[in-house]
Amino acid sequence: MSGQEPEEATPSLSARSTVRWRTFVRTETSSAVFLLAAVAAALVWANVGPHSYEAVWQARFTVGFDTRRLSLTVHEWINSGLMSLFFFVVGLEARRDFDMGELRDRRWLLLSAIAGLGSMIVPALIFVLVNAGRESVHGWGTAMSTDTAFALGVLAVFGSRLPASLRAFLLSVSVVDDLVALLVIAVFYSDEIRLPALLVAVCALLAIALLRLAGVRGALYCAVLSVVVWVALHEAGVDPVVAGLAVGVLVAAYPAPRGDLEQASRRFRLFREQPTPELHRSAVQGLDAAISPNERLEQRFLPWVSFGIVPLFALANAGIELSGPALADAFTSPVTLGIVLGCVVGKVIGTVGSMAAARLLSGGRLRPNVGWGSVTVGGAIAGSAFTVSLLIASLAFDGAELEEARIGILVTLVGAFLTSWAVTAVIGLLPERRRARALLGDVDPLTDLAVPVDRRHDRIRGPESAVVTVVEYGDFECPYCGQAEPVVRDLLGQESDVRYVWRHLPLRDVHPRAQLAAEASEAAARQGRFWEMHDLLLERQNALAAPDLLRYAGELGLDVERFRQDLRDHLGARRVAEDVDSADLSRVSGTPTFFINGRRHHGAYDIAALTRAVELARQRALTG
Repeated sequence: MSGQEPEEATPSLSARSTVRWRTFVRTETSSAVFLLAAVAAALVWANVGPHSYEAVWQARFTVGFDTRRLSLTVHEWINSGLMSLFFFVVGLEARRDFDMGELRDRRWLLLSAIAGLGSMIVPALIFVLVNAGRESVHGWGTAMSTDTAFALGVLAVFGSRLPASLRAFLLSVSVVDDLVALLVIAVFYSDEIRLPALLVAVCALLAIALLRLAGVRGALYCAVLSVVVWVALHEAGVDPVVAGLAVGVLVAAYPAPRGDLEQASRRFRLFREQPTPELHRSAVQGLDAAISPNERLEQRFLPWVSFGIVPLFALANAGIELSGPALADAFTSPVTLGIVLGCVVGKVIGTVGSMAAARLLSGGRLRPNVGWGSVTVGGAIAGSAFTVSLLIASLAFDGAELEEARIGILVTLVGAFLTSWAVTAVIGLLPERRRARALLGDVDPLTDLAVPVDRRHDRIRGPESAVVTVVEYGDFECPYCGQAEPVVRDLLGQESDVRYVWRHLPLRDVHPRAQLAAEASEAAARQGRFWEMHDLLLERQNALAAPDLLRYAGELGLDVERFRQDLRDHLGARRVAEDVDSADLSRVSGTPTFFINGRRHHGAYDIAALTRAVELARQRALTG
């Protein structure tokens, strides 16, 4: 939704620079770059000044007073404290995917769980086989986990070669991966568990869940209870990073309801008319209430986690000696070999094998939402172990074995990237139809558009037999719809198998002339000139008053008196209301919102982004 005037729609140079920076900050590629930079810094520091490296991370930091104190090394505060926020963000994204993403299909949720378990069990078995008969076998958990940040970074590098749905696949499997890994830490790599403290942690988690169910939005209550969970788990002898994921998955996600947005608009208008501290607070509360707590919290914590906590974790854990003898020992060590083979080879076997077995045993009812080529690439990318693997390694090993484990973990990053590149290159050599099936599969995707396109009812531009249908919910006074219009025109001019559908969603709380403009387009449609009026209204968004609309009718050669009467009688209001109802059913609250072959388009709507989305939809249609 936008309340800006049209002349504000074109950002200044400084604004464009800010947008570019924010875009950079939010991409997985850039977070992976920061992570790699931290790894490189740790390696240099550990080899140039090993004593100072150890001294910094082994320094102790104490909080509390008298007998109620918690004293941990800096290394422990990072691994068990700050990393809880990392898993909190992972939990938020998992919950959002469960509420709004691919995991809405509960069959896919089950299949993701199966694939996640398979991609962990096989690597662990390979590690056990390589280390059989040695004390190092107890470190099997080190070979199990995938680093989500690196995996998504590698996926971003390959860009348009792979379908966007592969990201959801990787996230789904990674969430299961992280959850199981944390359970493994809690059960197999924690000290003796003390039940009274564990009971306190469970009760605090239940209290958070009850607050969420009751609709209590007080962040302070949940923050205090989250700290209670963390401390209780630490006192119970369970690694407290589990707290982050547990709290994160309790935070619900949902699209901004149109009613809440309209309420926020009313509060803002009151503040605009009388800018008092009380109305400012009311306006801010209204804006906060319109966005789900899941999105607000992720927006707040993600930059700190991606560009602060995770790189700091890498700096504290990736410092290893890279001398010739140390590397020679590592590459002949069963610990290093078990981790590398388990992650680089075992992840592919476990992912593909478990999903194939699930499909076979379910009689085809459980199938991946991507093609088997994408499943293989996903398994290869998942071979990149880092964050959780380093965490488990620090608990399972010490001394020379810990150094060997760290080297093996770093090698998996290179191995996973090369394996993914090789699989992607092979898929790229296939003929177009086979390549599309390998990447996208043959499963009907989830449909976000609640009301299907009806050629007898909808306003359609383009060939009836088009392979791809683009639906836009728009508002004639919305400046962003005006920006999107030439993009849509370019798209229709470039593509011969795309049809475009306009559906009305006048945002009357911020655009007072939008409803009348929508009815004017329907009045023009009654004389067979909808698209001509549509184009004119979006070109002249600054002038949408009734006299302007009558002038446009004259320019288009319409029967102006009939047009005037139709507007006076609001004959188009029912048609507009039907589109608004369909928008509500599809959980659309702002404009412009695009659906491409029934799937909601997230992200930019410039020509490049829409062309990529249309091409993906076309490829998916080829597999049908």
